[in-house]
This record gives sequence, structure tokens and C-alpha cells, in this order.
Amino acid sequence: MKPETDEPDPAWAATAPLWRAVQAFRLVTLLYAVGQQIASVSYYTGQRLSWALIAVMAVWSGISAVLLSQWRIRHEPRVRTAVVVGDNIVVIALIFATRLVAPYDWYHHHQTLPTTLWAANAVVSAAILWGPLGGVCSGLVISAAVITARAQWDFDVWRDATLPVLVSVGLALGLASDTARRAHAQLQRAVRLTVAAQERERLAREVHDGVLQVLSYIKRRGNEIGGPTAELAQRAGEQEVALRVLVSEQGDRAEAGGTEEDLRPLLTAQATPSVFVSTPGDPVRLGHWAAREIAAAVAAALANVVQHAGPGAKAYVLLEDTGDELIVSVRDDGPGIPPGRLAEAEGQGRMGISRSIVGRIAALGGNARLLFEATPGDNEDGAGAEWEFRVPLARRR
Repeated sequence: MKPETDEPDPAWAATAPLWRAVQAFRLVTLLYAVGQQIASVSYYTGQRLSWALIAVMAVWSGISAVLLSQWRIRHEPRVRTAVVVGDNIVVIALIFATRLVAPYDWYHHHQTLPTTLWAANAVVSAAILWGPLGGVCSGLVISAAVITARAQWDFDVWRDATLPVLVSVGLALGLASDTARRAHAQLQRAVRLTVAAQERERLAREVHDGVLQVLSYIKRRGNEIGGPTAELAQRAGEQEVALRVLVSEQGDRAEAGGTEEDLRPLLTAQATPSVFVSTPGDPVRLGHWAAREIAAAVAAALANVVQHAGPGAKAYVLLEDTGDELIVSVRDDGPGIPPGRLAEAEGQGRMGISRSIVGRIAALGGNARLLFEATPGDNEDGAGAEWEFRVPLARRR
């Protein structure tokens, strides 16, 4: 059993104003139908039956209006579906019941017992529930019932406004209901983005005030003490970088949603006096999540430069868009990475590079390569290292 809640489901909330507005229209059309009955009853052969049918029309109008507009059935779409289906059945039945209360000459040249205006309620309800296709189909079915009941299968049907009016109403209200649902979905997404951003900022503040400061302190003190604590400092530094990246990307994957983002600002934001970033002059647009993942991989590579290349090392980031793929290069002028060091670190359980760099780019369908490693003959002060990320654009667009 679904728990009771004071909030409507999204589909109901999007169309609730339409459902309530059309119930006012239902009341107005009922009053018109009653007025038409008063004006026409003297021409009927079954006057008592006609009043009984008008009573059925009034009772059904009240039942359907209550069921379709009440807030408490918002979690029961089957009830609304049953009411809309019943609406169409009642309208069609009353249309054919006109033959029981009026002679041929009357119903052939005049409106049926449920007037065209009142019959439009069924079309409107179908359009709101099922969209333009449902509204048009309902309009066609009811129009066919009216034409059949009045025996107007001749050229007179083209001079009657019933068919175009009902079909047009179904199409217009169906489009309006679809537009309302799309607008509501966009509003919900905007709210989720705002809430996610606020939560991300709150989490970042709490993590920065606690865990990140402790990790930074351990890294600094471990490097100062040296010896066996140097490895502890390195591990703390790796976890600090990983945690910063994690905090920065919370919620990004869930909100990809096909939106695009320019990669250039995400990279240029990482520029510092020792980090130089070069990007193309034209925007480099990617899916939101893909752009964030590439930026996070670059951030992880730059963090490794800070940790392993020394405080005086400089880094250079180059972004190229070839049309078929993106190429991102991250190069530094530090001592370089000894051959086999990455495999050794991964074998020791240090997954920083394999996950933060290689894993991110691989998840985008690309590859990350360390172009060259330091050799024993290299000058320790300038051997450097260079990462190259290649991401195919065809898989991201």
C-alpha cells in the first residue's frame, strides 16, 4: 500500500489546474443542456424519460467533477482513467438515447439530448489524461456517434460543426496538457539542480572544515618528519585529492540529462601561477557529465604534479578539438615518473591514477596514456611527464 502524503504525484500536479478548470466548464455546459431541455421538451414524445436522462446527466456531471478534481485521489490514476472512460461511455449512451425521447424529424435536424457543448467534456477529459492523440480520438468517436444517432450520413455532415469543434478541442487541450507536463518536469529538474548545488556546497564546507584539513595536516607533518611517515603523508595527499574531486562532482552524473557544457571554463579555472592552460577560441561543448569528468581527470593529474614534481614544478594543459575527438595534454617539467612506477603503485593498492585519471577517461569511451616516463639518464630537474587524454566526440554527442 502506498503511504499517504500531502504532496501530489508529478503527473497530477502538472495537470491539476486544467482538471479543476474544466470542471467549471462542465457545470456551465450542464446548465446549457438543462436550458436546451426546457426549450425542447414540448417536442419530445417521451418527455418523462427525457427528464430522467437529464437527471442522469446531472448526477454523472457531479460524480465525475468530484472524482477528477479532488486532491485526495491524486495517487489513483486508475480512478481517473475509469472516470474518463465512463465519461465517454455515458456521453455516447445519452446521444443514442435521444432516439428514445424524440421523433426522427426532431433529432435529425436538431441537437441530441446531451448537447454538443456538454458532450465536449468527455473529449476534454480524454485530452488532458492521454494528450492530443487521446483527445482527437475521443472527438472522432463522439462525433461519429452524433452523426449516426442523427442519421446524418449525407452531405449535411459537412455543414455541421460538431466534428471540427470536438476534434479541435481535443487537439488543443491535449497539446496544453502535454505542455503543462513538460513545463512541470523542467521546473522539477531546476529545483533538483538547486537543491543538489546547495547540498554540494554544504557538504564541501563540512568536509573542508573536518576531513580535508586533517588530511592536509597529516600530509604536511609527514613530509616534515620524513622517514617512514613520508609514505603516510603520500597516502594522505592522495586521499585528499580524491576527496576534493568527489565533493566537486556530487550530483553531476545524475543531472547529465543531455544538457551541454563548455569544457574550456572548467579547465581554465584550474590555472595558477604554476599551471598554464591553453584552450581553443571556440566553445568546446560536451554533455554535462562528460565535461566534468574530463575536468576532474585533469585536476587529478595536476594534483599528482603538485605532490610528486615538487613545489617549483610547472604544468601545462592543452585542449584540442579535432572535430572527431578531444585531445587534452597535461605536461609538467618535474623529475618525471620512473618506468613501471604506475604499475607498482596499482599493485600496492594505490588506485588514485587508475581510477581518477585512466578510469574516468575510459568511462567516456576514450583512453589516457602516459606518453613518456623518466629514464635513468634523464636530468632529474627537467625530465617531466606528460598525460594525453583522447575522447571520441561521436560517442558523446
